[in-house]
Amino acid sequence: MTRPPFDPVTERDLRIVSVQLGRPARDVVGIAARCVCGAPTVVSTRPRLSDGTPFPTFYYLTHPVATAAMSFLEAAQLMVEYTELLVRDEEVRAAYRAAHEQYLADREMFGVVEEIAGVSAGGMPTRVKCLHALAGHALAAGPGVNPIGELALERSTWSPDVCRCPDYGVDDVDAEVTA
Repeated sequence: MTRPPFDPVTERDLRIVSVQLGRPARDVVGIAARCVCGAPTVVSTRPRLSDGTPFPTFYYLTHPVATAAMSFLEAAQLMVEYTELLVRDEEVRAAYRAAHEQYLADREMFGVVEEIAGVSAGGMPTRVKCLHALAGHALAAGPGVNPIGELALERSTWSPDVCRCPDYGVDDVDAEVTA
């Protein structure tokens, strides 16, 4: 399968993502993961925003209930626990490094930005810094790619298999947006 495996962006998607973020969506190139109801959960964003800003977070978790669940886990200091797991478990460490490399390759399909070369997201490949980014990557990439993102999703109160979306208040226009 060609990576990255995401859906094209529609006008409706952009309206939902803008509501989710509380600001206009910027430089979205695809919907990398969706809720079971079809609403965006993870977006893919250009590595250089249209204003010229380098943007390393290619897979961006936007679902409000998922982001709240990751914030709760971060407040509980789960990043420390997972960083310690990386130190002591060679298999997890190797899979996390591979996830980092895959993340970089996916992002580079949309351009190489020298200022962020080698920088993925969430602390990869050596530490755990942002569970939002790691969970977003795990949801986008699918099972078996990002072990730390998957562990965070397993521990969270949110599930990608159960819709807990609010009413986004957008109409059902589904025209595809050209990136």
